[in-house]
Amino acid sequence: MTTLQIIYEDEIILVCNKPGDLMVEPDRNNHPNLLQQVKNYLKEKTGDKNPYAQHLHRLDRVTSGIVLFTKQKEHLRNLSEQFAQRQVSKYYVALTSRASVTNSDTEVLEVPESGVLEHWHRKEKKKAVLVPEGTEYAEKAKLEYTVKPNGGYFLWSIQLHTGKYHQIRVQLASIDCPILGDELYGSDVPYKPNAIALHAAKLIIKHPISNQEMVFEASNGDFESLSHR
Repeated sequence: MTTLQIIYEDEIILVCNKPGDLMVEPDRNNHPNLLQQVKNYLKEKTGDKNPYAQHLHRLDRVTSGIVLFTKQKEHLRNLSEQFAQRQVSKYYVALTSRASVTNSDTEVLEVPESGVLEHWHRKEKKKAVLVPEGTEYAEKAKLEYTVKPNGGYFLWSIQLHTGKYHQIRVQLASIDCPILGDELYGSDVPYKPNAIALHAAKLIIKHPISNQEMVFEASNGDFESLSHR
């Protein structure tokens, strides 16, 4: 079983660094999941046979990084509203094998070192698609990025302004820069089994009691080892 990596814990919140091959919550097939690991940890720590724990957001199974939990139900609303009202800042890092796009004239163009990606996004079954403005059920998807060479790959630093289904994955794929290992969105470069090179690296919230800004960061050692090959 994967060891639970705790970044921070107090009497109200618990912050974990999730590996890239683990679900956040249970599914119908009873796969291992981070929520159950957190509850097992709290059982052992407190002696409570049914401790309360609830995640405030989710990451895809194949994505690694920071996940925030509350240990007290009375603070669930405050924390949930921070996410709903976009008061939480979320930063990711990703690796791609290229940072260029081929236009309609088959001309290869380098992606700018920094910029903003804005699209209209829609979920279709288990995949995200980018569609024209005005398409039924489409929602705006926006992120900011910087990109730089990193070993034999390209390292993207991303701030999410919206949190849509597979948003970073589909937006990078749309500019011909799919994330390593992300076969669903066109990558032909392997990464790790059941994982892609996308990591939730930083999360900024306000503590529900003190209202103090709290910054949580988590690195991904696999990125570093890849970059030095």
